[in-house]
Amino acid sequence: MAGRINDDDVKAVRDAVPIDAVVSEYLQLRNAGGGNLKGLCPFHDEKSPSFHVSPAKGLYHCFGCQAGGDVVDFIMKLDHLSFAETIERLASQAGITLRYEEGGYTPGRQQGERTRLVEAHKAAAQFYAEQLQSAEAEIARAFLAGRGFDQAAAAHFGVGYSPAGWDHLTRFLRGRGFTDKELILSGLSQDGRRGPIDRFRGRLMWPIRDITGDVIGFGARKLREDDNGPKYLNTPETPIYRKSQVLYGIDLAKKDIAKGNRAVVVEGYTDVMACHLAGVTTAIATCGTAFAVDHIKILRRLLMDNSRAKVIFTFDGDAAGQRAALRAFEDDQKFAAHTNIAVSPGGMDPCELRLDRGDEAVRGLIETSTPLFEFAIRSLVGRHEVDTPEGQAAALEEAAPIVAGIKDSSIRHQYAVRLAGLLGILDTQFVVMRVSQLARWARERAERPDSRNRPAAARQAAAAPVERPAGPRGPALNLRSPAHRTERELLKLALQRPELVAPAFDAYGEDEFTAAPYAVVRRAIDEAGGVTQADDAYLTRVREAAPDDTVRSLVTELAVEPLHARTVDEVYAGTQLVQVRLRAVERRVSQVQASLVRLGAQAAPDHLTAVQNELWVLEQYGRSLKDRGAAAL
Repeated sequence: MAGRINDDDVKAVRDAVPIDAVVSEYLQLRNAGGGNLKGLCPFHDEKSPSFHVSPAKGLYHCFGCQAGGDVVDFIMKLDHLSFAETIERLASQAGITLRYEEGGYTPGRQQGERTRLVEAHKAAAQFYAEQLQSAEAEIARAFLAGRGFDQAAAAHFGVGYSPAGWDHLTRFLRGRGFTDKELILSGLSQDGRRGPIDRFRGRLMWPIRDITGDVIGFGARKLREDDNGPKYLNTPETPIYRKSQVLYGIDLAKKDIAKGNRAVVVEGYTDVMACHLAGVTTAIATCGTAFAVDHIKILRRLLMDNSRAKVIFTFDGDAAGQRAALRAFEDDQKFAAHTNIAVSPGGMDPCELRLDRGDEAVRGLIETSTPLFEFAIRSLVGRHEVDTPEGQAAALEEAAPIVAGIKDSSIRHQYAVRLAGLLGILDTQFVVMRVSQLARWARERAERPDSRNRPAAARQAAAAPVERPAGPRGPALNLRSPAHRTERELLKLALQRPELVAPAFDAYGEDEFTAAPYAVVRRAIDEAGGVTQADDAYLTRVREAAPDDTVRSLVTELAVEPLHARTVDEVYAGTQLVQVRLRAVERRVSQVQASLVRLGAQAAPDHLTAVQNELWVLEQYGRSLKDRGAAAL
C-alpha cells in the first residue's frame, strides 16, 4: 500500500513553489493591477483574459469558467494528475525530499503513474544521448553533420541514438527499477516473443518535451535502408503523450513566443533545429500530425490573442505544401493574431535553406512571409486561366467563399477588392457584392438551427446540452444590487486584507449577508478563526472550512478578484463595514416596525414597551452609523 505524504512536507511544497512561476510555464501572464496577474484561461476557450493569479495569496481563479484553487489544484486539473503525483512533481522542482508515512517510502512503488512514466522518459533520453557517441552511431552523427548540425547542436536539443539491438534500452531501464508493465505503458518498449523489446532501434532520436520541459515521448528517424519501418516513427499515444496536444520545441520557444508575440510553425524536427540555430528561436513543430485545434490552444495561451501577435507557418512550395497552408486557413480565425505563410524558394524547407544559403536566409524567409488570407486567395486564383472570362468566373466562384469566410468585415472588404484585382475584373463593386452576398448567406445558415444546409457536426453541436460552470448554491447573486455588491466587497477585504477589517468584521453575523452564498463564506471565515487570527495559513484554513467545492471555489474567487478601489485603506474598509451593518440595521428596523403594526393596541404593555425600546435603539444606532461612520461600529 502506498504511503501517505507527510502533511508538513505537503505544506512545505505549497509554500516553496510560487504559483505565478508555475502558471507562467503554461501561459503568458500580464499585470492585472492590485498585485494580481491575468492571462487566457487554460481550462476553456476565451478571447479576453479572465484568468487571474494572486501571487501573494498563492491562488488562481477564472471569472469565466469558475475554475480556481492553489498551485496544487492548478497542476492536478491541467495535467490530470493525482494529488500525490502533483506534490511529487512540485517537490522535485523545489528540491524537497518527501517523507512517506505508513511504512516509509519505497521508490518505484509509491510514486504516481505519470511521475514514473516521465522519469522513465528522462532516463531514456539520457541513455539515447550517450549512445550518440558510440561507434555504432557514426551513421547518426553523419546524418546530423550532413544537415549542418554539430555536436553542440545535438546536445542543445538532446538528440540521441537508439542502438540497433532488440532490448538495449529495455535492459537499461529495468536496471533503473522500472517494471515491464511501466515500460510497455510508456511506449518505450513493446511486446516481443520472449518479453518486452525496444520500440526504437537503430534510429536517430529526438526527445519530445511538454511545455514544462518534461520528456514525454520521442521522434525517431530511419537511418538504414534495411529498416523496414516508416521514415519517422513517433511514440504511440500514452497516458502522458498525445500527439494532438504536443508541439516540438515549445519548451525552448515559449519564452520568446510570449516576449516577441510571434510563433513560427515549421514541419519537422530538423526545421526547428535549423530555425533556432539561425536565430529564429520561436520555431515549433507538430509531431506527425496536422496543426489543429489543441495546438492552437497552446499558442493562444502564450500569445494572449494579442492583436499585434503573429503566427507564421512555413510550408514547402509544392502542391502538398499549398494544401497544408489552405487547411491552416480554416483554423486561422481562432487566433486574434495575424497569421502569415512563408514559402521557401525552390521548395526548400528551413533546414535545407540554412544548409544551402545560411542563417540569414532562414531569418529572411520568416521576415518576408505573406498574410495567410492573401496566400490562400492567390493559391486558388493561380489554379485558373484568369485571362479568359471563363477562367475569371471559375476562379471567382472558388475564391469568393474564402474571402466571405473572413469574420472581420473591414478586412473582408479589403480582400474582396484585392480579389477583383487578382482576377483582372474591372468592376470591383461586382466582386465586393458577390463576397458580401456569400457572407450574408453563411451567416443566415449559421443562425438557423434547423437548417438542412448546416454540416452534421454543427447540427449536433447545436443540439448538444451546454455545460455551464456550477455557481454558488442558494439564490442567484445579483451584482446590480447595492447590498450584494457591498457584501461582496467586504468579504473580499476580509479575505485579501483582513487587517483592515479586524476586529470589527468578526462581530458580524451571517444574517448580515443577504446573499446565501456570502453567508456561507462568512461562516467559513468564522470557522477558520476569523480575521483577527489571520496569518500565512489563513486562506488555506478558510478554503478547508468551506462545506463543499462550490463554496471553496467562491472563496478562491473572492480572494483573487480585484478590489474596486484604487486606494484600499482603513477608510475604504470602514465604508464597506458601515454600509453592510447599516443595511442590516435598516432591515431590522423594518421588521420591528412591522411587528408593532401586528401587535396593535391589544398587546401586553411589557411586550409593547420592549419592542418600542428595540426600535428606538436601532434607530439611534442607524443614525450614529450615518453620522460617525466606522467610529460607531
